Amino acid sequence: MKPLFLILVYLGVVALPLVLSFLTGGPSRPVYQELASGLGILAFSMILAEFVLSGRFRKISHGVGMDVTMRFHQIMARTALIFALLHPFLYRATPSGGPRPWDPTGQLTLTTDIADLSSGIAAFLILPSLVFLAIGRTKLDHKYEVWRLMHGIGAVLIALLLLHHATHAGRYGSLPVMSWIWLVMTGLAVGSLFYVYLIVPFQGRRQAWRVASVTRLTPKQWELTLAPDAHSGLAYKAGQFVWLTVGHSPFSINEHPFSICSAPSGGPEVSFMIKELGDFTRGVGDIKPGTIAYLDGPYGSLAIEGRTEPGVALIAGGVGLAPLLGILRQMRLTGDPRKLRLVYGNRKADQIAFRDELGVADVTYVLSEPPEGWTGETGFIDGALLDRVFAPQEFKDWLFVVCGPTVMMDIVETHLIKRGTPADRILSERFDYD
Repeated sequence: MKPLFLILVYLGVVALPLVLSFLTGGPSRPVYQELASGLGILAFSMILAEFVLSGRFRKISHGVGMDVTMRFHQIMARTALIFALLHPFLYRATPSGGPRPWDPTGQLTLTTDIADLSSGIAAFLILPSLVFLAIGRTKLDHKYEVWRLMHGIGAVLIALLLLHHATHAGRYGSLPVMSWIWLVMTGLAVGSLFYVYLIVPFQGRRQAWRVASVTRLTPKQWELTLAPDAHSGLAYKAGQFVWLTVGHSPFSINEHPFSICSAPSGGPEVSFMIKELGDFTRGVGDIKPGTIAYLDGPYGSLAIEGRTEPGVALIAGGVGLAPLLGILRQMRLTGDPRKLRLVYGNRKADQIAFRDELGVADVTYVLSEPPEGWTGETGFIDGALLDRVFAPQEFKDWLFVVCGPTVMMDIVETHLIKRGTPADRILSERFDYD
């Protein structure tokens, strides 16, 4: 019931300004004008709700899963964009006050005050840029940290512009009760960013870590291990991830999400399997032991604790092995009696990490570009391969944990559903969202 409860809370929060506007507003207008106002109200409330759908609030992301949280964040942002873009063009009125050069048809506004209109116009222009830059983030040639900073500043700017526009140019937003509602909701939304990026780092500044070791695993993959600096460590579950800051203040924007590949039962040190992909990851090999680090977490819902399925299937592609390795290590350390099977795919043999530790028992290695003499599976992790590895009854009874490239995960999840695996027995975590 928890995911359903969170969805109902979201719907209630988003709909609250619309309901109050209906109850406190004046005489009704033509339907297209009411629709225009309604879309504008919904767009504003949905944009404000986006601030807490960023995945940084554990009660939300743990309740419905990180994948669901982030996908919902994306869908609602795009829906709010459509509502916001439609909002001004649905007005059909010729208000009093004389001609307005910026609106010769009289379709856009019901006020003659350009100061009140300018904030809405600015938000109207900035919002599409924010959404489209987020969609195309991985294709842009700039640092991840720069994008995060721009995204946060842009979101705050839009919220403040819309607050001014709603309370000064809106028919309903200018009512005293609605002005207070918008002020409180905007304050909570913007305040959530200050909580995540100021209060949480302030609370965690005494929970410093030190780099214990940096070990090369493959030509482009590393294992970074941290040790707690004068504290007991991190309480986490195998399969979860954290936001990691290395060599910077806890208030720095130079933080990145990484899955923990160590096991809680393995001791207070935590390890991360990191592949060279971006600006930070390409320099992991240069990090010196003793470098200060900070963690924010844990996050994620790949944990298998408390599950009662007779078997656990781990399906990993590339660096997607990281959280699944933590689960595998935890099961081995605790003597978990459940059956365990790992399917691990890579492009080349030299990309296989932790091969000695993984061994060959109950592990299926898959290479898309195998070398001569390769005796494992070849090609990609697809439905045909899964059918060779798992029995029909195992598809129905086991717990499947999937992490890796988006295409692989889509193929695997689709095939599992086709083979009768219940949706609640498929746990997944994506690296990227379109």
